[in-house]
Amino acid sequence: MKASQKDMEAVVGRWGIPRSVWRLSVLLVFACLALLGAFLSLTKGSSTINLAQIVAILQNADSSPQSQIIWNIRMPRTIIGALVGINLSLAGAILQAVMRNPLADPHIIGISSGAGLAGVAIMILYPNLEYLLTPVAFIGAMLAAVIIYILAWKNGIKPVRIILAGVAVSAFLSAGISGLMIFYSDRVHGALMWMVGGLAARSWPHVQIILPYALAGGLLALAGAAYLNILQLGDEMARGLGVNVELTRIVFTALAALLAASSVSVVGLLGFVGLIVPHAARLVIGSDFRFLLPAAALLGAATVTLSDTFARVILAPVELPVGIIMAFLGAPFFLFLLRREI
Repeated sequence: MKASQKDMEAVVGRWGIPRSVWRLSVLLVFACLALLGAFLSLTKGSSTINLAQIVAILQNADSSPQSQIIWNIRMPRTIIGALVGINLSLAGAILQAVMRNPLADPHIIGISSGAGLAGVAIMILYPNLEYLLTPVAFIGAMLAAVIIYILAWKNGIKPVRIILAGVAVSAFLSAGISGLMIFYSDRVHGALMWMVGGLAARSWPHVQIILPYALAGGLLALAGAAYLNILQLGDEMARGLGVNVELTRIVFTALAALLAASSVSVVGLLGFVGLIVPHAARLVIGSDFRFLLPAAALLGAATVTLSDTFARVILAPVELPVGIIMAFLGAPFFLFLLRREI
């Protein structure tokens, strides 16, 4: 009887709906939200363009103002917003799995700050090397991750120590960023907007920068979902199943750093996406990373594009950086998780 009851619990999800049907339904809803976010991002702004006009422009581009707005401003901005949401959400989900801590996030634990310090250094000190921004940001993110691991290690890794070490490293790196901006105050305009995190003035060259990292990182993350599931069983169980736990952690941390660094190099320090989205997706779809990762990717794309559209229209014609909207959403959510988990 007990075995049959467990089997039923494994098959039946919420409200008596079969778990597989529930998960597919959630993925479909998240996909619809992502499409809605893209649609609103394309249609809303200082100049409203309806769906029929967009379809006509996509079929036959011309030199009209509406066509220029869609192809040269809104389309690349929408694609970048979706890719950044995917990358940061996957990075957050991976870090939460590797560290077994729902509070883990590239921005909070300092990985984004490592990428940010490296990126700001390139932008301010060596602007002629801006084409190296993504690989340099990745190196900065990895160095920050290594420092956090070293500081948090004491007879093993504990989630609380990682968070505390990450907060300390993030504060230290942020001080470095502030120092650079003070010493080179005549060059900080672009870096200042980059610090907040936003999609303004992003165009097709930025799509070309982030797209390869999003495709490669997304595929690698989905391919490693089984290993992330095994890590959730605990270190001893994972070793018993033949997994090299520390090597797996290092590989997935590097993957999360690459995803976060590619986003930081294009839109700046956009915080809280990697915290909010994976946790929200987990509450709905469960902790199986075979489904959680695609769900987080879709929800991340929807969250960033919808937030960016809101930031554009709420005070139109003034445009807010999307990082401000994400901070308003993320800070209360972080406090909620802090009260719940600790």
